Amino acid sequence: MLIREIQPSDRAEWQRMRCALWPDGEDDHELEIGDYFHQNERKAAVFVVEREDGALGGFLETSIRYYADGCETRNVGYIEGWYVDPDLRLQSLGRGLVEAAEQWAREQGCREMASDCELSNEISLQAHLAIGYEEVERAIHFRKAL
Repeated sequence: MLIREIQPSDRAEWQRMRCALWPDGEDDHELEIGDYFHQNERKAAVFVVEREDGALGGFLETSIRYYADGCETRNVGYIEGWYVDPDLRLQSLGRGLVEAAEQWAREQGCREMASDCELSNEISLQAHLAIGYEEVERAIHFRKAL
């Protein structure tokens, strides 16, 4: 397996995996993927797991955020989305994706990396803890239509 940066030819596979991770955002994926490849100055990167047959089996979207909860510095590397196909889990590929994102963040001058997950996503929580992340906060967000 190879971990590498995403290429324009990976669009269909990236969209497939985004739909698996975020099924409610299916309509937005194609537009967001197109936007990613058309940005001139990216403050984001996407890394993928490439299977032996050339198909993709995982991805990690990372960005730089000015602020992240629990962090002591500004301009923090942030894991926006992290997914590995079920048949490839527990093989350290998720860890490899995170390590690639952390290296990219270091190259951008970041000194901290952050992430989040849904309160109910125990698998994601355990994955983050297993690779050295610490829980810093739990939050419930509210909204009201005006």
